[in-house]
Amino acid sequence: MGDNLTIPVNGVYFDQIKAGTKLEEYRLVKDSWTKRLVGRVYEHVIMTRGYPKADDHAKRLVIPWRGYTVKTITHPHFGPDPVEVFAIDVSAPPRAAITPTPDTTTDGDGGAS
Repeated sequence: MGDNLTIPVNGVYFDQIKAGTKLEEYRLVKDSWTKRLVGRVYEHVIMTRGYPKADDHAKRLVIPWRGYTVKTITHPHFGPDPVEVFAIDVSAPPRAAITPTPDTTTDGDGGAS
């Protein structure tokens, strides 16, 4: 443990996570996300509002890692058909930004919320 998973999200979703009204962040089940999630344990999920500068802590939420589940959902971001997603748990209250330890920074690929 000790690594962090950094996930950039759209500002609307960032604000919902910060307010505690959005409890899961969805990512398509595909090779890139399977490699990042399956069999991995992180210390924190660091949600960023877009791709902020390293010293812009107002655009970072540090959330304890609580894992994920795999679900089939329908969401406008993914189109009209049901899709299989990793539903990453972001329900824990965020805490003040930390200076990240080595992490797995995502490329924003396949994300929706």
